[in-house]
Formats: sequence, C-alpha cells, structure tokens
Amino acid sequence: MSPARPPRIVAELGRPETPEETAARLAENSRKYRARKTMNNLVLSLLVTLAAVLVLVLLVPRSDTSSVSTVDYHQVAQQAQHGIDEPLADPRLPDGWRANEAEWRTGGSDQVPSWYIGLLTPRDQFIGLTQAINANPSWLADALQRQAATGTVTIDGITWDVYRNTVKEADRGNFDYALVTASADSTYLLVGTATEAEFAALAGALADQIARNGAGS
Repeated sequence: MSPARPPRIVAELGRPETPEETAARLAENSRKYRARKTMNNLVLSLLVTLAAVLVLVLLVPRSDTSSVSTVDYHQVAQQAQHGIDEPLADPRLPDGWRANEAEWRTGGSDQVPSWYIGLLTPRDQFIGLTQAINANPSWLADALQRQAATGTVTIDGITWDVYRNTVKEADRGNFDYALVTASADSTYLLVGTATEAEFAALAGALADQIARNGAGS
C-alpha cells in the first residue's frame, strides 16, 4: 500500500491547503477545463462550417452570361401579327442586342392597344420600343411623364421628336431619353436609358418599316 500523499503546500500561505481549499481548487480547474473545451468546440464548429461553405462555392457552377432571359421577339411579332392590320415593328439589329420582353398589349383604361419590345443594348442599357395603334395625346403624355419635346432629329429619312427627362434622376424610372414618330395609324415610341447613339441605331433599324407603313396608308 502506497503511503498517503502529503497535503499540497499553498505557496502563498506557506502551509498545506485545507480540504475546502483543495475542493475549491479542483472545482476551479474543472471549470477552466470545461471552458477551454467549449471554446475549442466552438472554433472547430466554425472551421467546419466555413469549410462546408467553401466546398459549396467551389462546386456550384457559375456562368459569365447574363441572368436576364432572352426573348425571340421576331417570332412573337409574327404570332402577334395575326388579326392586326397595322404592320408590327420587327427591327433587325446587330449582334449584341437582345430582347427580354415582347408582347401585344390590348390596352388598359386608355383603350390604346400597342406592340411592345423591351430591348437591351450591347452595353446592357435599356430601350423600350412601343408601337401604339391610334394613340391619343393623353396616352403619349402619360408615357412620357408629361415631358415636352426638346427638338427633332432625322435618322435615315425619318424625323423623330426628341424628349429628355428633366425630373430628378431618382424619379425617372427607365426614361432618360426618348424618340417619338408617327406613321399611318402607328405612333412609335422609343424610351430608355441607352445612349443617343444606341437610340439612333434602333431608329435606323426601324426606318424602312416605318417608311413602308406610311407609304401603304
């Protein structure tokens, strides 16, 4: 039988520690151990979570292409043309242009039906093309936020009224600049955030169709 261990000498007191002091010391050591273990577990859990997130990021496929859906507005225009006498605008645009929306709108409370194409330029700027049938001044004023024309521009033989939105930028929505012209029963409205050069490119792509529409009236 091994001899009993002598009481631990408390250096600060210069005497053996009492049973109460021994119990307190052991309890404190146990508390510190549990605290360190809890902290270690928290750190380990955090590292495991970060590793899982990193794996997911590496495994999920990413695409450099735009998330905006593309619509074949040429096909939609052909389908919408059935039953409509007025030739619908169907511009042929260079590579890089795309549409994210194309639809025939029957008209709301204003009773002005229209053909609409939402276009994105190669610089990812927006131009909305609306061809309204038998539009009235009230419809046009609402579409242009009641802005007044600031001049005219002729593009490939077609004269357009020019509009620049003068309200504060936060209230403009998608209307910074606009072009408007009319031919036969159609009013053509181009409105958006693109550059004037991009507007001119779209207006040029529409010129022959607008001219033919006017010649056939």
